[in-house]
Parts: sequence; C-alpha cells; structure tokens
Amino acid sequence: MAAGPSRGAGGSPAPFTRRWWNTPRLVRALTALALTAVLVFAAVTATVLAGARSGTDGIGHGSGPRAVQAADLYFALNDMDAQAANVLLLGADPDYGALRRQTLDTYEQRRAQVDSDLQRAAEAAAADPAGQRAVRTLLDELGSYEALVARAQLLEEQAHAPAGQPPADALDAYRQATDLLRRHLLPAADQVTAANSAAVDATYADRRDALATGRWWVLATGLAALAALVALQRTLTLRFHRLLNPPLLAATLLTVAGLLAGPALASRAADRLATAKSNAYDSVLALGRARAVAYDMNADESRYLTDPARATAYGQGFLDKSQSFARLDGATLSDYDARLADAADRHRAHPAAVPFGGELGTELRNVTFPGEQQAAERVLTSYQQYQRDDRAMRALLDRGRLKDAVTFNTGLAAGQSNADFAALAAALDDVLAINQHAFDRAVDSTDTDLGATTAATGATALAAALALTALGVRPRLREYR
Repeated sequence: MAAGPSRGAGGSPAPFTRRWWNTPRLVRALTALALTAVLVFAAVTATVLAGARSGTDGIGHGSGPRAVQAADLYFALNDMDAQAANVLLLGADPDYGALRRQTLDTYEQRRAQVDSDLQRAAEAAAADPAGQRAVRTLLDELGSYEALVARAQLLEEQAHAPAGQPPADALDAYRQATDLLRRHLLPAADQVTAANSAAVDATYADRRDALATGRWWVLATGLAALAALVALQRTLTLRFHRLLNPPLLAATLLTVAGLLAGPALASRAADRLATAKSNAYDSVLALGRARAVAYDMNADESRYLTDPARATAYGQGFLDKSQSFARLDGATLSDYDARLADAADRHRAHPAAVPFGGELGTELRNVTFPGEQQAAERVLTSYQQYQRDDRAMRALLDRGRLKDAVTFNTGLAAGQSNADFAALAAALDDVLAINQHAFDRAVDSTDTDLGATTAATGATALAAALALTALGVRPRLREYR
C-alpha cells in the first residue's frame, strides 16, 4: 500500500515539506529573504565605501601630509644651515653688506618655518611614540643648534673678518652647529618622514587590496538581493495573478540603482586612491626630498669655501648629495657633469628612458599629469647648469681667487651660482605644485563622492527599499487573514 503524505501532529503537513509551503508561508519567507539580502548588500557596500574613505583620509589628510611636512622641515633645516654658512662666508666685507642682511633675513624666515613645522609635527605625533621621540630630539637639539649659530655670528661680527676668512673660534662654533644638524636634527626629521611614508604605503596596500576584493562582494551581494526581490515579485505574480506589484517594482529599481552605484563608487575610489598615492604623492615626496637635498648641496658649497680644513669632506658631501638628487653610478666630481650631460641627452632623445636614478629619476619615471613632463625637464636643465656653476666656483678657488669664488657662489645676478640655484629651486617648486594639486584634487573628489550626501542618499534608498518591499507584500498577506 502506498505511503500517504507526510503529516505532523493533528494531521497538518510536516514542517518544510511541499504541502507545508502554502502561499502565506512562502511569501513571508521570500520577503524575509529579500529584506535580509537587501540589508546585507547595503552593509557590504557601506563597509567597502567606508574603507575607501578611511584609506583616502589616512593618505590625504593624515600620514601623507605629515610626511610632506616632515620633508619640508628637512628642507628648512638645511637652508637654515646654508644661510648660517653664508653669513660667515660673507664676513664684514662692505661689498656684501646688502647680501649679508638678506642672508640673515632668510635665516630668520627658515627658523620661523622650522618652528611652525615642528609644532605641526608635535601635534601629529600625539599617538605615535616613535614620532614623539623624534620630535623631542628635534626640539631639544634645535635650541643648541641655534645657540651655536648665534655664537658663531657674534664672534665673526666682533672680529670684522674679511670674506671667506672667518675667525677660528667662530668657525669652531659653526662646525659644532653643522655637525649637530647632520648627526641629530636631520636624522630625526628624516625619521618622521620615513615613519609617515611607511604608514602611507601600508594604508595604500591595505585599501587597494580591500577595494579590489570589496567590489566583487558588492556585486555579488547586490545580485543576490536583486534575485531575491525578483523571486518575490514572480511568486506574487503567480500566486495572486497580478502582473506587477508597484511598490515591489520600485524597491527592485532602487536595488538596481544601488547595484550600479556601489561598484562604480568603489571603482572611482580605487582609481583616485591610486592617483593620489602612486601618481601624485610618490612624486610629491620625491620632489620634497630633492628640494631638501638641493639646499643641502648649496650649503655644502658655502661650507667648502668657509672651512678649508674640511674642504675634502664637504666636496665629498656635495657629490653624495648630487648622487642622491640624480644618481650616476660610479661618477666622481670630476666626471659627474659629463656623465649627467650624456644621460640627459639620451633621456631627451627618448623621454621614456631615464638613465639615472635618485629623486629626480624617480620623478621622471612617474610623470603623469598635464604640464608635468615640461616642468620636470626644466628641473633637469637647471640642475645641469647649477652643477656647472659648482665646478666654476671650485676652479676660481683653485686659482687662489677666493673673493671671486665667494661672489660667484653667493651672487644673485644672472649667471652667478645662487641665481641659477634659485632657478633650480623654482623649477622644483613648479613640478611639486603640479603633483600637489593633483593629489589634493584626487583626495577632494573622493571626499565628495563618499561624503555625507552619498551616505544620506544611500541610507534613504535603503529605508525606502525595505519599506516598499514590506508595503508591496502586506496587502497580499491580508487576503489570508
């Protein structure tokens, strides 16, 4: 005898059998499934977009600007020391009176800039023990450095020394100051830069991977929510013989809109994050370091003229910094110009080829934005001229023409070294500004895309989709009461 249908207590169908799934139970289950799927889709989308916003905040408003500020601090410290060396170099010679006053003014400007950068660094390092230690080192040692520079200037003024011949006690005080700068202040500033730069790299790698995965999760959960809503609509059509359920159709259209908007927002955030970090920030940091290195090179020239006892060390320091700016493996000071000219010619013939390293090489390999190539080429051209000026200055000194070497090195007239250095500094500032503008624009665009308006729109759409789904089902279920 054939077995009868499965029944539970009291003769009712057993739970979850085909006979148990009557219309009210099926509609309620599909409604719960649709509501849950929509909520999961919304939660996944919100999580992915919040992660993108968090990554952009970290790079665009946190570690990125702090790394750039620390590089700016490094630059300001170097230029302070360059101006201090220039004051000793110019001495009491009346021919340099106006230039000496201008040099002292620049020293004070850089001093104020260092104080401002340090204040911001201290505020930014509040939650970073390593950063706090570096800032404390800077604060502790900066006062000692400034005191030594002030002593060197006072002794030099009292001695009424001629240009290029500071008194021994003033020179000794300056040596202590510049040694303190290079052994303690600059490494501490570099530590702040490195720590924030590492944080930027880590944030970018994490957010890039999360967005790559997250876009698929948004798509998958969105399709699942859409499928659940379509299944519910189909069930209502078949069971109640009505072609469309308008509220449920509206909820489905809202879900389709979310399915289009969510991945699109995530993709745009990923593209802008890459633009901000890889295309703009990396160049901004390289150019900030290049600027700091350039000013340190310029200081080494003044140190070279000021302190003959350390001339060899300062000459090597100039070469080391030249290699940091534009590396030519194996080059010496005597052949660096020729090798740089050859590398520059090869690069200009084929701009995609960059046959030198260093910070300038990093920038030329990362040209992305309109006008950036031309601006970077101006940096290379002005850098070549500045290097040629350095050799001319050394040649004057080798011929015993100390005052001519001082005049050429510190002069601001066309064709003199500091005038050409000013052109190099201006070219660096131009290309840095292009990348900084692109960085700010990418960050601002993401802030706008993923800001309060988008969040409010998403929350409203979610609430409407949930309410419309319930509204579309409720009249049909009433028919079974």
